[in-house]
Formats: sequence, C-alpha cells, structure tokens
Amino acid sequence: MLCSSLIAYLERLSALRIVEVKTMEVAKKHFLAAEKSVLDCEKNLTTLANLEENVCFVQSVGKNRWLISSKEKPAIQIGVVIDATSGIVTRMNWRQVFE
Repeated sequence: MLCSSLIAYLERLSALRIVEVKTMEVAKKHFLAAEKSVLDCEKNLTTLANLEENVCFVQSVGKNRWLISSKEKPAIQIGVVIDATSGIVTRMNWRQVFE
C-alpha cells in the first residue's frame, strides 16, 4: 500500500515537472518576442511613422524622454532618452508591466 502511494506521488510529481518545464519554455518565447518588439521600436523610434506595423505603445513623457511598451504579453516597458543633437536613443530603464 505504501509503495503504491509512493509511486502515485512520484508520477504526479513527474507530471508537474513536465508541465513546469513546458510553461517555462513558452514564457521564455513570449518574453523574448516582447523584448524583440520593444528593441525594434527603440531602434526605430525616430522613424516609427515609416514602419508598416507598430508592435509597441509609444508615449512621450517630455524633454526627449519616451516610454515604449510592448503590445505582447508579458508586457515590457522601457524608458529612453533621445539626444537632441545626435538623435541617439539611450535606454534608461526597463521593467515588466504587471496588470
């Protein structure tokens, strides 16, 4: 009896581990896709109007500072500053947005 309950417990534990690994793989793919979309918007911040599909939300916070958020989940938000003289975009911060 004890051995059969131990085997059942180990089977459930193994099943949970398989689900955990698969969930982590899917979350990693989504996270990387969100980071890629934010990075694309960051690189093309000065020419966003020319992009065929905008995959980010872009919000001005004044004085050449912008917030860029991914539309994909998990949402990633970065703060950037555009140098007025050179037009170089510099990332100031990064965070994951929780709803």
